[in-house]
Amino acid sequence: MNRLADAVSPYLRSHADNPVDWRPWGEAAFAAARERDVPVLVSIGYATCHWCHVMARESFSDPVLAERLNAGFVAIKVDREEHPEVDAACMAAAGAFTPNLGWPLNVFLTPEGRAFHAGTYSPPQPVQGHPSFRQVLDAVEEAWVDRRGEVEASAAGLAAALAEAGSAAPTASPVTSEALIRVVDELAAYEDRQHGGFGGAPKFPVAPVLLTALALGRSPLLDAGRRSAVAGVAERALAAMRTRGLRDPVEGGFFRYAVRRDWTEPHYERMLTDNALLLRAYAAAGDHSTAAGVVGFLRDVLRRPGGGFGSAQDSESVVDGQRVEGGYYALDAAARAAQPPPAVDGKVLTGWNGIAIGALAAAGTRFGEPAWIDLAVEVADVVLAAHLREDGLLRASLDGRPSDAVATLEDFGGLADGLLEVALAAGRADLATTARRLVDACLHDGGLRAPSSDPTLAALGIGGGADSGEGASPSGTTLIASTAWRLHLLTGEAAYRDAAAAAVAPLAAAGLERPIGYGAALGLAVAMAEPVRQVVVVGQAGDLAAAARALPASVTAVVDDAAAAAFAAAGFELFEERRNIGGRAAAYVCHDFVCRLPVTEAADLPAA
Repeated sequence: MNRLADAVSPYLRSHADNPVDWRPWGEAAFAAARERDVPVLVSIGYATCHWCHVMARESFSDPVLAERLNAGFVAIKVDREEHPEVDAACMAAAGAFTPNLGWPLNVFLTPEGRAFHAGTYSPPQPVQGHPSFRQVLDAVEEAWVDRRGEVEASAAGLAAALAEAGSAAPTASPVTSEALIRVVDELAAYEDRQHGGFGGAPKFPVAPVLLTALALGRSPLLDAGRRSAVAGVAERALAAMRTRGLRDPVEGGFFRYAVRRDWTEPHYERMLTDNALLLRAYAAAGDHSTAAGVVGFLRDVLRRPGGGFGSAQDSESVVDGQRVEGGYYALDAAARAAQPPPAVDGKVLTGWNGIAIGALAAAGTRFGEPAWIDLAVEVADVVLAAHLREDGLLRASLDGRPSDAVATLEDFGGLADGLLEVALAAGRADLATTARRLVDACLHDGGLRAPSSDPTLAALGIGGGADSGEGASPSGTTLIASTAWRLHLLTGEAAYRDAAAAAVAPLAAAGLERPIGYGAALGLAVAMAEPVRQVVVVGQAGDLAAAARALPASVTAVVDDAAAAAFAAAGFELFEERRNIGGRAAAYVCHDFVCRLPVTEAADLPAA
């Protein structure tokens, strides 16, 4: 039975014609496993994952192996981008069985949802000590049939350990100058001084860490020497990624990671989140040319006909009739025009689009590029129209069809953060109000959490996994906390500040110990520890606005009189009584809502 043909996920659709009897994620699959008394295989991947494609061709398309799998298991196929809670829960369990986590991820569960074995890619034949997928199935079934009691006891023990770990709240370490000195020294020690970036091969951009390093390069919490040192770490990485192979010089986007330490031989998939965050980083570093290339990639390649951004572009393509990885990117612009481009996963993810909206708005503001801000506004309006419903927020859609996946904290936080950024860039108080509505939906008893969670995980008693890892992109916790903090700066409401502090503290504590893994949370904690300065300019005078934007500030807004009045009417206290003076633009510089007299000349602004 073909159960995936009508899936919203392109990844699931790509498996629809497999001989494996795949089921979508849901309680019905576990009910079938209980009825048949067989284990469950949850196989997780995503549309632009190279090794997912390989395993699909080698194993899941093999009729003999599929017959074996169908006879002894209930098989579930999951798109990790559509169901991040499921992926996080399975990834947490898989760590007990293999240190080499990644995708495809194949996790074997009891019908009650308890993991008892896991692995990643398995070849069709044994290779260098790695068992074939058929051998994995045989071993799992043998354990299930002949050692059931041992399997169930082990699975129950792992489930209990994961639940206990998930409930533990680490003590927050304060963000002090001394702690940040240790962070800077660790980043400097981990830097690859020969090639830029961090560590060896494979080498990833780790954009959240680069953004935090750039912010630390301007932070008053550090002395001038360490500010220079940490900024240099980020700048060398950005220069290397731009010039040595991670960036596509034709279409402007960045690849997922480099296979080699010197940033050459990239892994060719191009992700929305990576490119959005690198757009922010290059904008923060003042690199207009590279930022413009990323904007072009987002606009011309990832943007879908419906208006939102797709999640990624595939690493594989067909060149002259042959399917190859990266072959398209070896061609120049003229040669590419004669070939079909790599497929784009057209699934529009709410949180990821929010991150891109915010990056476009921030970069457009930084470089005075109104077309970039306009693009951010257009995408924001499209995503809100399609994904914000009366009954809640959608996680994903494809060509206007909604997914049944539950919106996560990443969706609420990512979209709210992007909306607030573009609201300030475009003077759209209505978008700021919507951002506030999204944060309020997650504000419960002084904490921040998504309004609902995956119902199948809940029915099985499985936690959704920790929403904390930030090597590649900010966690949902950090995204929603960042928006709450900025709402405090705009409204003066202490509840937002307190909720943001409580949410980010445990992650920031971990970030002080391991900054590479918690870059975004650490960056937010640093911003919250710095003196608060708020800057509002009412009127569009170029010199005054440019000088005001150059001031170090916790939040900056340049709006016209009508927008200032609209923000004030919507409850954003920072804009109360802010207006131009005698028809001239006026700048208001405030510290914790205590404001200096307005000035109309750039020369009269306070020193940085």
